[in-house]
Amino acid sequence: MHDQTSPKRPTAPVSVITTCYGRNTHLYNLLAALANSSMPPAEVIIVNDDADPERLNQYALNIVQIPTTNDGKDKQARFDIGHNRNIGATHASHEALIFLDVDCLVAADSIAGLYAKLMAHPEALLMGQPKYLTRPLSATESATLAAGMLNDAALDALSVYNPYRPNFALTDSLAPAAMTQTEDFGAFWSLCFAITRQQFDKLGGFDTAYVGYGAEDTDFAFRARACGMPFYLTGELVYHQQHGVCRPPLNHLDSIVINANRFYDQWQHWAMAGWLGEFAALGLIEWQAAQTVPITLLRAPTDSELQDAHCPDAPFV
Repeated sequence: MHDQTSPKRPTAPVSVITTCYGRNTHLYNLLAALANSSMPPAEVIIVNDDADPERLNQYALNIVQIPTTNDGKDKQARFDIGHNRNIGATHASHEALIFLDVDCLVAADSIAGLYAKLMAHPEALLMGQPKYLTRPLSATESATLAAGMLNDAALDALSVYNPYRPNFALTDSLAPAAMTQTEDFGAFWSLCFAITRQQFDKLGGFDTAYVGYGAEDTDFAFRARACGMPFYLTGELVYHQQHGVCRPPLNHLDSIVINANRFYDQWQHWAMAGWLGEFAALGLIEWQAAQTVPITLLRAPTDSELQDAHCPDAPFV
């Protein structure tokens, strides 16, 4: 536990849970943003093996670092984000849980806003409003962020909305009341969401049969829909730190195929259909939207295909 410096501002009685491995520059930026929130979380749980404890001590946060495995031998667990989120939830001290991807930077009032809305709707699943940085933060900007001097306006100027999801209008996105219930549970992305421990346990957490990357969040949302849990999109801004991606995500082909088959088996619906269609067009898989049998993996992408798909400056997949 790292709590040498107590936050000067009142804290929200909430456990923030994040997980990462090998993305510690992003992690330290996330911690800086949390520490400089108008109402920092009372607890930050990091499911992570390799962050520097001395560096963690520098943040005005109560940080609990949990290893991804008990014995340190199961390397795959480091990359199964649902598995790691479940670990984080079991160690949470508070009933209110906010899950953030390590790539996230919270806006100044986002923790306070998500906590207030979760207390007003404790039976619900809430998702914040992501915006995507169009380039990585510079070392100078990271230092400015750590000093509490990189404000939301600066991050807004560096970021864009994802056009593939519902978004609040820019003029409304910072309004405390910005919130809408939706029946589109496919719009749930787990990079920034809030839920009570009771509801998280009711869903059984994330299904750990999903491996690596893809569809574990949609499965989580579909189980919320199946048990009648309301789903709200909220205006609390969470900025996503930029990193290179593949379009389509050929680097995650194996796990996407495994997870798409798992999802269809559970829900008789093809998750990630857009990516599957692109994989099929490249001759990587045998798949059609109307099929009811598992996807057949035909071949791995070539080095040339991976190079062509790589987008070093893309804000999102």
